[in-house]
Amino acid sequence: MENNEQLERFFDQMKKQDEQLEIPAFPEVKSRKFSFWIPTGIAASMAFAFLFIQKPEPIEPVSPEVVIITLQEDENQDQHFTIEESTFLDTWESPTASLLTEY
Repeated sequence: MENNEQLERFFDQMKKQDEQLEIPAFPEVKSRKFSFWIPTGIAASMAFAFLFIQKPEPIEPVSPEVVIITLQEDENQDQHFTIEESTFLDTWESPTASLLTEY
């Protein structure tokens, strides 16, 4: 019990000492306002530069990448060669497409 009373007295003294301390006045921090005109101006400059600096490039015709030569037979048993030019993507066939017709 006596120990508790001593602790209470000790903390009461500490509180009294803390109450006597003067708290210094802290200066107010002034925050600078960031103007929205700066990023808007940068974005507008980049947009105008992108629109006006580009040079139109002529569109080149796509040359065929693949030449397909097929032998076809008509109803009179005559055989004819057919030559087609196309790009590779037009003629792509699945590697397993033959499984559908063979089995």
